[in-house]
Amino acid sequence: MKVEQISIFLENKSGRLAEVTGLLAKNNINIRALSLADTSDFGILRLIVNDTEKAKAVLKEQGFTVGKTEVVAIEVPDRPGGLAGILKTLGEKGINVEYMYAFVQSSGEHAIIIFRFDDIDSAIDALQSAGVRILRGEELYKI
Repeated sequence: MKVEQISIFLENKSGRLAEVTGLLAKNNINIRALSLADTSDFGILRLIVNDTEKAKAVLKEQGFTVGKTEVVAIEVPDRPGGLAGILKTLGEKGINVEYMYAFVQSSGEHAIIIFRFDDIDSAIDALQSAGVRILRGEELYKI
């Protein structure tokens, strides 16, 4: 139920993002989802890829600082209030969302939201109890 995500710390300068994506492409690593957050000095690129260990090794070999974390990927109804319902469920259980990002496969069906929680196991329990579909890593890597 948990999905591996890599986080890459990038200097906030032209070409660094292209360098990362180019290295992944050269090594046949496919990006399935991403989020980029920045400050004035650096950025954090969070990626879900089809081969986490290979991506981590390739990037570290080229001098990038790379970490690996566990996140949860869920299906959310792609309609007004879909996300609100999920967040209400989590809030009622006192579960904190550290960050999240999303993508839609086909409009009108489901969005996929990637969550990082302060207590991942409690979050999974709460989501499962509420009947929320949680994607396995293998499912997400194939999307």
